[in-house]
Amino acid sequence: MSLFRKKSIEALIHESGKTGAALKKDLGAFDLTMLGIGAIIGTGVFVLTGVAAAKHAGPSLVLSFILSGLACVFAALCYAEFASTVPVSGSAYTYSYAAFGEIIAWILGWDLILEYGVAASAVAAGWSGYFQGLLSGFGIELPKALTSAYDPAKGTFIDLPAILIVLFITLLLTQGVKKSARFNAVMVVIKVAVILLFIAVGAWYVKPENWTPFMPFGFSGVAAGAATVFFAYLGFDAVSTAAEEVRNPQRNMPIGIIASLAICTLLYIVVSLILTGIVPYDQLGVKNPVAFALNYIHQDWVAGFISIGAITGITTVLLVMLYAQTRLFYAISRDGLLPKLFAKVSERKQTPIINSWVTGVGISFFSGVVPLNKLAELTNIGTLFAFMMVSIGILVLRKTKPNLKRSFTVPFVPWIPLAAVAFCGYLALQLPLMTWISFASWLLIGLVIYFLYGRKHSALNEHANVEKQAG
Repeated sequence: MSLFRKKSIEALIHESGKTGAALKKDLGAFDLTMLGIGAIIGTGVFVLTGVAAAKHAGPSLVLSFILSGLACVFAALCYAEFASTVPVSGSAYTYSYAAFGEIIAWILGWDLILEYGVAASAVAAGWSGYFQGLLSGFGIELPKALTSAYDPAKGTFIDLPAILIVLFITLLLTQGVKKSARFNAVMVVIKVAVILLFIAVGAWYVKPENWTPFMPFGFSGVAAGAATVFFAYLGFDAVSTAAEEVRNPQRNMPIGIIASLAICTLLYIVVSLILTGIVPYDQLGVKNPVAFALNYIHQDWVAGFISIGAITGITTVLLVMLYAQTRLFYAISRDGLLPKLFAKVSERKQTPIINSWVTGVGISFFSGVVPLNKLAELTNIGTLFAFMMVSIGILVLRKTKPNLKRSFTVPFVPWIPLAAVAFCGYLALQLPLMTWISFASWLLIGLVIYFLYGRKHSALNEHANVEKQAG
């Protein structure tokens, strides 16, 4: 009954093999790059750029994106090694089961539940902002009380569009989800085309005086902005989870991860420069800053197109986040740490329907009543924690299992993993104290659930031989 009992990597792979047929290795470097861009570009660039500029970084938001991008590159390389070594669902939760043991795996799993769930809520809130902007273009205005999260001072009580889109996506997920590299590539082209349209139009309206002062909040503002826009890079780990379906992962995984991050970082840098060049930074604290900027320069026709493109892109990101959350619940439940109900799959639809609806209803509640900036900060601290643990896990497995077969290896160990921990740790320290208190409270609740339920019902209780194999 050790708290640190492990699952061997062989056992993890064997268990995943029992849940379905082997996946076809059909993805190359281009597919992975498009997958990464498709997962990354969404709410971050269309929503959080404005909040980060107005409240934290001002025009120096461009430096915030560079700082966050560096943290992600180092962490992404660590994810790539794990993904090529342990090609099993569950992401950092599963990796931790092999590297640290059950209690740490549970903490990571509980952390990821927060990350995916709150991220989906924030994405839904961003979707609502753009959807309402699109409606207003047609002269349709929703009642004020139903347009945003609970804030009596502004007269808003619930974000109805955010709730409805989450429930709609949940309904889609319960019907079965089929994704393909070709569909993803089309989605990426639409997203990138929208951003390039903004750049092409907005560049002519930039006023350099709006970039002065460049650092209105000092470097601490740049760091706080980096911690906020870190949310914009969420999704790159979708590339690492595709390891089982990649041809020649040792070559293609790093190309896909680094190329997608580089392209997205470049787009983010250009967008942030143009955004703060068009509109004075202190006016950007809105939910749809890109469309707002175009309205500001009276390019309303482009703003409408931007809103449609943003809605399309954000809807897909929301679907992926909700999907990831349900599959995380599935993986943890399969290990016995959550009720088996979450691992129950409909024979007809071949999806975890009960799991999906519990997830959808919970996320719709948070997206409807919790303010967007609070959601983003909670997501960021959860993600940064996961990235740090995965990076440390690389060092642990290099020490405990030096002869383990690795399709891809992180270069310059231990420096790259340590750099990931240092960058992510620094960004986490820039988040508000209340965010830390909320995160600590969440983990404490998780520990209570583990000791009251998970430890007793763990599948490892029934498979003592697995513990012996892990040694």
